[in-house]
Amino acid sequence: MEVCDDDLIKFEADGAAPLPTPDDQGYVENEGALIWFATYGFGLPVILLHGGLGHSGNWGYQISDLVNTGHRVVLIDSRGHGHSTRDTRPYTYELMASDVLKVMDTLYIERAALVGWSDGACIALITASQAPARVAGAFFFGLKQINQHNPLLSRCLSRHAQDYAELSATPDQFHVFAEAVGVMMKTQPNYSVQDLSRVSVPVLIVQAEHDEFIKTEHAEYLAHNIPNAKLLVLSGISHFAPLQRPQQFNAAMLAFLSSILPDGLATR
Repeated sequence: MEVCDDDLIKFEADGAAPLPTPDDQGYVENEGALIWFATYGFGLPVILLHGGLGHSGNWGYQISDLVNTGHRVVLIDSRGHGHSTRDTRPYTYELMASDVLKVMDTLYIERAALVGWSDGACIALITASQAPARVAGAFFFGLKQINQHNPLLSRCLSRHAQDYAELSATPDQFHVFAEAVGVMMKTQPNYSVQDLSRVSVPVLIVQAEHDEFIKTEHAEYLAHNIPNAKLLVLSGISHFAPLQRPQQFNAAMLAFLSSILPDGLATR
């Protein structure tokens, strides 16, 4: 059934599609935090990195399409998000990138494709920069947030607050959590042109035509300065495309994953 939730009314009320039963799930300890993960399917590992203040359940519309096209899907709740905990250190994308690598080590994943959305795209950028041998390619959607408020953001935050209260080890601290993540969003990442030039893996910068937060000029800047990057503009959608129009988002994601595989399809 095709999903169209442009106003995020369904998402605010019910969340994304429920996650299927995982093949494996658990926690890994890294740098003062317990990081939750879950895996689905077989084939080329694809790690899905959710946006700021959200959690892995926001990828509910993507998992079946990935598994059905021969991928092993790995979900990770970023530190302090969803089921994962944190210590008292400030949030940094570098710490979150180290969490990704620790999950990969725990699952004996030598190399994976990364799909990052918003803050997840920043984490994917750092991971690809610091450990290129571990990254087959990176799909960046909504890479840098610009502060702006609108009804869609309010509905998204409402859902995030409900989910945080249900999933977090500190369920009554959403506002403290949101403020701490907000500091990171406003100040990081601080990658120079020289830093971007060292990203050596295949990258697709995906820009929504009607993104509420990301300037097209910023997406073009990234695509120009990352050596193996290409830019794709998805028409008619916004920053919340994986929830609003998952079929369109998934088609772009799967096409990129197919392009970075030698035979065009992961082997089960």
